Amino acid sequence: MSALPDTATGFDYVGGELALFENAVRWKSYWRRQIAGYIAGDVLEVGAGMGANTEMLTGLPHRSWTCVDPDAALAAQIISKTTALVTVVTGTIQETSGKFDTILYIDVLEHIEDDAAEVVRAAARLRPGGHLIVLSPAHQNLYTPFDQAIGHYRRYSLQSLKAAAAKAMELRAEKLIYLDSVGLIASAANRVLLRQSMPTRQQILAWDRLMIPLSRLLDPCLGWQVGKSVLGIWKHA
Repeated sequence: MSALPDTATGFDYVGGELALFENAVRWKSYWRRQIAGYIAGDVLEVGAGMGANTEMLTGLPHRSWTCVDPDAALAAQIISKTTALVTVVTGTIQETSGKFDTILYIDVLEHIEDDAAEVVRAAARLRPGGHLIVLSPAHQNLYTPFDQAIGHYRRYSLQSLKAAAAKAMELRAEKLIYLDSVGLIASAANRVLLRQSMPTRQQILAWDRLMIPLSRLLDPCLGWQVGKSVLGIWKHA
């Protein structure tokens, strides 16, 4: 996802990382396990892109699945990416209808300029007892040319992600944690030494194959207080 407009007309995603990060299968499996117990009922996946995560997530129990993305070319690829029955909407959350039990923003909220207003919109579309799930890159001091190249407005801390949801008074935080403590070292190295605008496929594979298994062991030992990504889950009162 890139900066989401109010309407989908003529929108083209500026990032080039979506296909690249399809290789991060261990990372995807890791955060999927963290959110699996909160996905149920009618699900809305905001910023679904080309559907890279949709196939993996629709394997979880649900009643219906709706994907929304403002880039028509990316949204058109979603059906080909998944064997599950999904509804695809070209636009933003404002172009969807109805209420949902789960709303997902997987590496999306950081692309939206007014993130607090977006959380308020999402909260208004949740049913009571439903969950809002946000996964985003962590630590603003790690903001790099890569973040800028793919349209990130910011990276988050636990505190700033919590603040983004503060205006949605009906939401109650259930989980606010960091993930991938070992990957944080790689991100710091890129920030200081490499300053790349885009990682290579080899770098993605090395991170996914070597660092993610270590992070899965180390993160709980660190109390989920260290990591290069932040996960927030809220429940609608």
